[in-house]
Amino acid sequence: MNHHRPFELVVPVGTADHMLGSEHAAVTVVEYGDFECPNCRQAAPVVRMLLERFAGRARIAFRHFPLEEVHPHALTAALAAEAAAGQGKFWPMHDLLFDNQRHLKPPQIRGYAERLELDMERYDAEMRDTVYLQRVREDIEGGNLSGVRATPTFFVNGRLQDISYGLQALEQGIEAALRPKK
Repeated sequence: MNHHRPFELVVPVGTADHMLGSEHAAVTVVEYGDFECPNCRQAAPVVRMLLERFAGRARIAFRHFPLEEVHPHALTAALAAEAAAGQGKFWPMHDLLFDNQRHLKPPQIRGYAERLELDMERYDAEMRDTVYLQRVREDIEGGNLSGVRATPTFFVNGRLQDISYGLQALEQGIEAALRPKK
């Protein structure tokens, strides 16, 4: 039995994570997201803006938490993002999936892979063989253990950041984490 405090990030950030921002940043934000979730789509530009605002001081890691019961295309989208990551294009695919959230059927997603000039033979094989399913399942499992129930869920330096009243709470959480400890 894991005896961790609730609402803390159980799986620490590591080299396998998809990261934006300086690796020496004082603050690490982890987002558990779902490409078919409207709130995640709305959060994406805010997260980018915060990365610019806290350039060099904050970085973001994106982890998959597809809510398959509610979002029929979320898992496929996550697998496609991983296939793109295998070719060094996770973030461009992340952005395309959110920008085209209403069009996430497999042939449409395949079109985004083509637009990113991925090696399509490799993409098709990896999607067919669900090569990245285990990776996505591990993200989901880590999210579950950390108390993630909905998307997007953010952790700031390992602690759950409540954003139920809006995303400005994420900015406040980063600012608080950057303040020198008394």
